[in-house]
Amino acid sequence: MWFWFALASAVFAALTSILAKVGIEGVNSNLATAIRTVVVVAMAWGMVFITNSQGGIATISRKSWIFLILSGLATGASWLCYYKALQMGEASKVVPIDKLSVVITLVLAFVFLHEKFTPKSVTGCLLIGAGTLLMVL
Repeated sequence: MWFWFALASAVFAALTSILAKVGIEGVNSNLATAIRTVVVVAMAWGMVFITNSQGGIATISRKSWIFLILSGLATGASWLCYYKALQMGEASKVVPIDKLSVVITLVLAFVFLHEKFTPKSVTGCLLIGAGTLLMVL
């Protein structure tokens, strides 16, 4: 089941890039990010209430709060940079560079989470990196 959610995430991320590139025309990138964020916040809280998950707030540990807040800050920084890059560059060049996050995530997961780096994942990282260079140059 996780695969289908991950695939849906990729499809929605692709739509996000195209819709954002069209929508950001003539709009300050920071303002556009703020508008997008309000929509995401409303949608996320809507899902919390639809699934009746709001009671779980009280059980979140201090460690989880800290890392969720840090993750939110990283997301915000990513979105601000992404929208500025989209505003300044072509989507077909910005998006592949943004997707280098896959390679960076694998390296960080290896270093900090002690996840396995297999020959297959190393090959995948190299291919993603090479593919990004081919698309951007």
